[in-house]
This record gives sequence, C-alpha cells and structure tokens, in this order.
Amino acid sequence: MSAKVSICESILRVLALLLTLAAAIVIGVNKQTEFLPIQFSPAFPVVDVAFKAKWHYLSALVYLMVANIAASAYAAISTLIVLATRTAEIGVAQTIIIFDVTVVGLLFSANGAALAVGIIGYKGNSHLQWNKVCNVFDNFCDRIAISIVMSLVASFAFIGLVALAVLSLQKRFAPRS
Repeated sequence: MSAKVSICESILRVLALLLTLAAAIVIGVNKQTEFLPIQFSPAFPVVDVAFKAKWHYLSALVYLMVANIAASAYAAISTLIVLATRTAEIGVAQTIIIFDVTVVGLLFSANGAALAVGIIGYKGNSHLQWNKVCNVFDNFCDRIAISIVMSLVASFAFIGLVALAVLSLQKRFAPRS
C-alpha cells in the first residue's frame, strides 16, 4: 500500500471514529422537558403539565445510538489493526473490507430509521392523526438532526475506506498482462 493511501486511510478511520463517537454522545445526552398548558374542561383551570422527550423513548433513536457505538468501537479497533499491520496480508485486508462494508450498511440503515422518525416528528402525519412534536421539542429535534448528519458523514467516510481498500487490492493483486 502506498504511503498516500495509508495516510488517507488513517485519516478516514480517525474521522469515522470521531464522528460516530460524537453522534453517539449527542444522542446519549439529548433530552428536553417542556411545560404545556392543558385544560381538561372549561370548568377547570389551566394546568401546566411537564412533557419529556428522551432519546430512548423512540426505538429508531436507540438503534441509531447502538449503531454509532458499534461503528465507533469498530473504527477504533480497525484503526489499531491497520496501524499495527503496515504490511497487510490479503486475509487481514479482506476481513477489514468486509467489516467496513458491514458498518456502512449498519450506519445507513440506522440513519434511515432515525431520519424517518425525525421527519414524522417534524411534519407529523395528518392521515394517522400524529401531531408534529418538533415545534414543541425544538432543541431535542435539532440535536437529533445534528447527530444524524454526523453519522451520515461517518457513513461516507466508511464508503471512502471501502473504495480505497478495493482499489488498493485491485492494484496489488490484479493479474498483470
């Protein structure tokens, strides 16, 4: 592997590690409490009721959190493996590529699930009578959006790693004519 490809791979792995770790942290600390006025009947006074939004209330956000933690752990381990084995054998390189592709799929599926839930929270669904909630829990929704964007950028970093590895393997092991 050339020095340029090795440096680029190291940068992409560290970038993916930092982004997935940051996305998991942003989700993990995300919560918001709002007090909304509710009147049960015209005869009763208006009462302020506390409503909470937490990341673990939605299974799609739990999935996003777990996927980012798994991707972050894998990025840390694979970075150490890549740095430790500068003269990579074909078996190690192929295993890393397989896991990189798996992490890409994991992150994109988690991002898609969280984005779908986020859009429903932002716009609601009038056909099902689901009201939008991002107008009430605006900070909560903003942090989830930030986390999804960081996770998507990390997904593209992993795609870059797959592309680099495949090109490197193709150059190294392709039959020469």
